[in-house]
Amino acid sequence: QVQLVESGGGLVQAGGSLRLSCAASGRSDTMGWFRQAPGKEREFVAALRWLDGTTYYADSVKGRFIISRDRAKNSLHLQMNSLKPEDTAVYYCAARRGYAIYDSVSHYDYWGQGTQVTVSS
Repeated sequence: QVQLVESGGGLVQAGGSLRLSCAASGRSDTMGWFRQAPGKEREFVAALRWLDGTTYYADSVKGRFIISRDRAKNSLHLQMNSLKPEDTAVYYCAARRGYAIYDSVSHYDYWGQGTQVTVSS
């Protein structure tokens, strides 16, 4: 029904930047990014309401990451700046039905396969 494919992950030194992309099929009301480090629970990073572009960020990434959308290409992006070793994780693109923005994994209906981001010190 809805397919999400992430890209743009890689290896970067602390203080560097990466830009993640999520190609989406179909339509969804809210999209976001989550990440999961080894041995840890999947955690919220940022979300965006497609209709008006309203954004919401986890405290850990505020001021460093920017989530955005490309309406023409039906894609979602995450610009990550000033990366830290603790940002190392598999990053997942997610989408949900409904206009409310949530920060928990249980509220999202669709998930991509993830892309690895590794930040070295």
